[in-house]
Amino acid sequence: MKKLRVGWFTFTCCEDSTILLTELFNRHWQEWLKEIEFVHAKVLQSHNEMRDMDVAFVEGAIASYEQAAKLKQIRALSQKLVAIGACACISLPSSQRNTFDAAAKSEIAPFLLQFHQNEKVQTLSEIVTVDDTVQGCPMNEQAFLNVLNKYLKEFEIKSP
Repeated sequence: MKKLRVGWFTFTCCEDSTILLTELFNRHWQEWLKEIEFVHAKVLQSHNEMRDMDVAFVEGAIASYEQAAKLKQIRALSQKLVAIGACACISLPSSQRNTFDAAAKSEIAPFLLQFHQNEKVQTLSEIVTVDDTVQGCPMNEQAFLNVLNKYLKEFEIKSP
């Protein structure tokens, strides 16, 4: 039986949407096990692969060149990419440092260097094409389910 190949990834954020995803499994795990193959989801499994995905769900803002490179890799491997949560969609609250005054930016500059962080925190759409967004902090549960069901139908896992 064909399943939707899904990846779940997190970058700079509090991972509240990841927590909500695990809570959603309490209600949906029996149906999702029949419909979804999680090829990458560190919160759910120990064996994860970076390979072709139908849909990549990505939570968090991008704060380093390394994260940007990984996001580009995820985009190249996925047919659809969904920005999950406020940090991924609008970069806040992770990007608060983008608005610091010159004195505060000077004060944190050594830490940015030490931890290999970019001067500016970015949204996913500033780096790659995003096909859908699920707003909220944490993500809006119903909006996530709507997007997931949309792709289950689009990839012909569920009937329209």
